[in-house]
Amino acid sequence: MNQPQPTLFRALSTAGFNPDDDAETRLKKSLLIFATGLVSLGSMLWLFLYWQMGPQFSSTAPFVFQLLLVSNLVFFLKSGNFSFFRYSQLALFLFMPFVVQWSIGNFITASGISLWGLLAPIGAVLFFGVRESAAWFFAYLFLTALSGFFDYFLADSFAATASRVPIRVSVFFFALNFAAVSTIVYLLLRYSTQEKAKAQASLEETHRLLQDEQERSERLLLNILPGPIAERLKYEKQTIADGFADVTVMFVDIVNFTKLAEGMSPQQVFAMLNRIFSSFDELAEQFGMEKIKTIGDAYMVAGGLNNEQGGYTQAIAELALAMRDLLRTDFEVNSLHLEVRIGIGTGPVVAGVVGKKKFIYDLWGDTVNLASRITSEGVPGMVHVDETTYRRLAECFEFKAPQIIHLKGKGNTPVYCLLGPRADPSPVAAVSSAASA
Repeated sequence: MNQPQPTLFRALSTAGFNPDDDAETRLKKSLLIFATGLVSLGSMLWLFLYWQMGPQFSSTAPFVFQLLLVSNLVFFLKSGNFSFFRYSQLALFLFMPFVVQWSIGNFITASGISLWGLLAPIGAVLFFGVRESAAWFFAYLFLTALSGFFDYFLADSFAATASRVPIRVSVFFFALNFAAVSTIVYLLLRYSTQEKAKAQASLEETHRLLQDEQERSERLLLNILPGPIAERLKYEKQTIADGFADVTVMFVDIVNFTKLAEGMSPQQVFAMLNRIFSSFDELAEQFGMEKIKTIGDAYMVAGGLNNEQGGYTQAIAELALAMRDLLRTDFEVNSLHLEVRIGIGTGPVVAGVVGKKKFIYDLWGDTVNLASRITSEGVPGMVHVDETTYRRLAECFEFKAPQIIHLKGKGNTPVYCLLGPRADPSPVAAVSSAASA
């Protein structure tokens, strides 16, 4: 399908553009080309009307003016030298009206045609700037004063030698010159304002799209990193690694996942994990805990990283029970009736961002290893915790008697099975908890 062809005006107004031009430079170029077309058209119309109304002035000066304007424009389109083009074109706008007026006679016989020279300082405001336009305006005033000076002192000689122009013709062209110059000034200012409004609208739209993209990037970053870490990553260049004296870490591991996945397609495995882990994400957010990562069929979450005011160990325990109960009761999420092992450990960790590309926020330390190994050795469908976590939760939760489990790298380790919240905390448990604290 053929694309619509641009109009002649649009083609001319965009001629001479370079890919490196900014919006301001493009506007100045199109304005000057537009002004050149208006002045050329106006001068041709001016000469035609003069001839139609009787006075037969020489067409040499207007013709030379037209030739210079067009030649200068063609030179610009060929060379791309905009600096020379605007200086030379404004010089023609300034001097040629006075030359034509002097060739006709004076202000009266030429009907004030020198008023067209006002386009030079007005154009300088648009094509150069306010400061640079002052020199052009003073040049226009100087030429006007010079013409007035000679017309005043040589009025008698002009009256004897100048061509006779009927009063009606002179008045008509006075009105025509004022109207033409005013129209050109209005059209230039109108065109400039319209183009600036379009550029501003385009800039605002670009800014809006940039904000949307920035918000999208920040949301994506917050899905990968905790909020405080994401903020630091945006403004800091050094490696992010922090030590925490007390963090509660939990792992959730799907039982017999490897054997189960062997009989499923990759799409089915993904859909199953996505349903379960998305539900875990919602629960972690509900309890105010920080998801760290997923590793295959394992889900890792932690509390105490974001300066919570205590209570994160209890929140982790409640989250663990909520995850276990979700899989036991919601078979839309857990359509295959999967079970999980859950292990919780509390203690010091080091947390930081690994790598410079495709980075992740991760935890390291003995506490992480302990929670992971408790999970691996745990009973399916149960929540197991280390001794530090047990002491902290004994007042509010019920536990089974401790079991001694041999953990790789840790030896014989007491592990407690979390049953659920206490209906009525016992005084003995409270005293024991306070003493251990």
